Amino acid sequence: MSDRAPHRVMLVDDNALDREMLSRRLTRRGYVVRESGNGAEALDLLRLDPPDIVLLDTSLPGLDGLALTRQLKADASTRDVPVVVLTAHALVQHKEQALAAGCDAFDTKPVELARLLATMEALLGGD
Repeated sequence: MSDRAPHRVMLVDDNALDREMLSRRLTRRGYVVRESGNGAEALDLLRLDPPDIVLLDTSLPGLDGLALTRQLKADASTRDVPVVVLTAHALVQHKEQALAAGCDAFDTKPVELARLLATMEALLGGD
């Protein structure tokens, strides 16, 4: 990465192991990562301090990832924050639902880091 400030990522996943592993991998690549294990908490955190990009699972307790995305995209303070869905639900209909909810990109689990990083950089405008 260049000498710009590191990109801030909000990682939302109810699987603590998945969240921890991806957080470590992103941190090693220079990202500043905040984590949340549920949609409602994430929404509060995102509204208080919007990150540069959101990575989220669709299957979250309470407020699921698609409902969270709809609320983010409806809010003027967070609507421009790119949202990338990371999910084990890999059917075409799941991708269509995510994009219809306002997600900017869709990727499947297990996460292929190189592909995810390329997607993130494309959404963040590169360096």
